[in-house]
Amino acid sequence: MTEDWRHGGFGLYLHWPFCAAKCPYCDFNSHVATSIDQKRWLSAYLSELDRYAAQTEGRVLNTVFFGGGTPSLMDPEIVAAIIERIRRNWQTRNDFEITLEANPTSVESGRFRAFSKAGVNRVSMGMQALNDEDLRRLGRMHSVAEGQKAFDIARKQFDRVSFDLIYARQHQSIEDWKSELDEALRMAVDHLSLYQLTIEPGTVFGARHDAGKLRGIPEDDISAEMYFATQEICEKHGLPAYEISNHARPGAESRHNLIYWRYGDYIGIGPGAHGRLTENGVRHATDTLKQPGAWLAQVEKTGAGENERAALPREEQAIEYLLFALRLSEGLEMERFNTISRSPLDEATMRHLEDIGMIERENGFLRATDQGRPVLNAIIRDLIP
Repeated sequence: MTEDWRHGGFGLYLHWPFCAAKCPYCDFNSHVATSIDQKRWLSAYLSELDRYAAQTEGRVLNTVFFGGGTPSLMDPEIVAAIIERIRRNWQTRNDFEITLEANPTSVESGRFRAFSKAGVNRVSMGMQALNDEDLRRLGRMHSVAEGQKAFDIARKQFDRVSFDLIYARQHQSIEDWKSELDEALRMAVDHLSLYQLTIEPGTVFGARHDAGKLRGIPEDDISAEMYFATQEICEKHGLPAYEISNHARPGAESRHNLIYWRYGDYIGIGPGAHGRLTENGVRHATDTLKQPGAWLAQVEKTGAGENERAALPREEQAIEYLLFALRLSEGLEMERFNTISRSPLDEATMRHLEDIGMIERENGFLRATDQGRPVLNAIIRDLIP
């Protein structure tokens, strides 16, 4: 168990919790603030980087991900200072990946040039729709034209650019989505994240849905048809799904997100950030206070931004590995699962799921089939020991 995390790698996630506006579908830990003391935040981030570096001495860092919130609202010099400290604190891979999430409304060419100069080498853009009416419904602050302009700017500055779209939106037909996806694939460089709209509790959309005021959400069978059309169209264009909602040309997958799905170790810094960190052969879960002001005050007062660090029992680790790895097209490494759990998956259950075409086993890996992926949650419920 001591080196199990090496199967997935070692990454660092840094959470910037601020947005220009809160989208009605979003349940991420994001907040709107009228003024932000970015230098104060920088001091807290650097303090946390130094603390974690002392705990992970000798490790090689594979990836960094600036998430949020809207990290492209950060001053580029703040991002540069963070990346400089990261490189000082850790040895990094030759193909070190540094991703920054951006919204089209926070992008202009000079800003992207500055992020690139700071060391960012991959951008993930929150486009969400290529339809102005739907962008308005989703609470987005940019138009399609503004989004495409921002994407063109990003392509000139970065070799690796991804963007997100949401489907199964209000009043969206299958033909609408197919047309939009074709347009997205004409734009795409090498990676697309394509998510089905989910109505999350605690969001504006969740409250509207509960009140019967969220009209036009496609029925489940229509959403399923959109999912299958997405797989077929992206495959045809050379961007197959390597994960349930993520499509890439071979070799262009998000290396940072693969660390999560392959159940590696990752540091989580910032309000609401979670982490998984192995110490002396024991994997721990870390979490932080969600409120930005409370997290910042805690770092300044105590010198540590963690709210809790708890050792994960083997059974819980096995379930987490199962949950994450089965999202990938490559699937779950069965020998590794057995080592983590000390209890193999039930053979009769696996044979049954194979017989009905939901899973397949090959070369020591267990994976969901094309038919099984849309009902992955049900498969996982059956497989959990």
